[in-house]
Amino acid sequence: MAEQKKEILEEEIAEENENNEEAEETLEGTVEETEEVLEEGTEEEGTKEEGTKKSLFGKKKKDKKDEQIEELTDRLKRQMAEFDNFRKRTEKEKTQMYEIGAKSVIEKILPVIDNFERGFATVTEEGKADPFVEGMDKVYKQMMTTLNEIGVTPIEALGEEFNPDFHNAVMHVEDEEAGENVIVEEFQKGYLYKETVVRHSMVKVAN
Repeated sequence: MAEQKKEILEEEIAEENENNEEAEETLEGTVEETEEVLEEGTEEEGTKEEGTKKSLFGKKKKDKKDEQIEELTDRLKRQMAEFDNFRKRTEKEKTQMYEIGAKSVIEKILPVIDNFERGFATVTEEGKADPFVEGMDKVYKQMMTTLNEIGVTPIEALGEEFNPDFHNAVMHVEDEEAGENVIVEEFQKGYLYKETVVRHSMVKVAN
């Protein structure tokens, strides 16, 4: 009986040892698989990090075609800006030249207007009914209308305060009835072309 129990116990111990060996082998296999997975994950992360570093810090060299395109685009923008400035400058110069030419023509016409006005100043009330005088008056009014349409206007003088920008004082008089620095008489009418003085008014100033 004792020997039989001994054999049974030995068999149980052997069986238990076999089970322990199988468990150890299974555990070792699991550890190896885990280590392989971890190594593969580390390699993939390293590859991703290297790609990220390259994308963040690696500067891609520009292609020659891209550089030429940028250079030509910049040159085109500069030329367009220069052309726009040239166009604006040319338009301004044309306007100035036109105004200078118009002013020169107006200056030649003004003496004719002066003669019309001097002639009308000598006409009596009876003479105003004369057909010739009426015809000259119509011509004068037509000329004044045409000048006004192109921007020519007379400068206000009589009763206005003297302004050297528009008036030329050729006489000075003391007059208690008139205000200080006020124009009391106009000898020659002045004119503006738009906002430019073509001819200053020749006036007498009081006080």
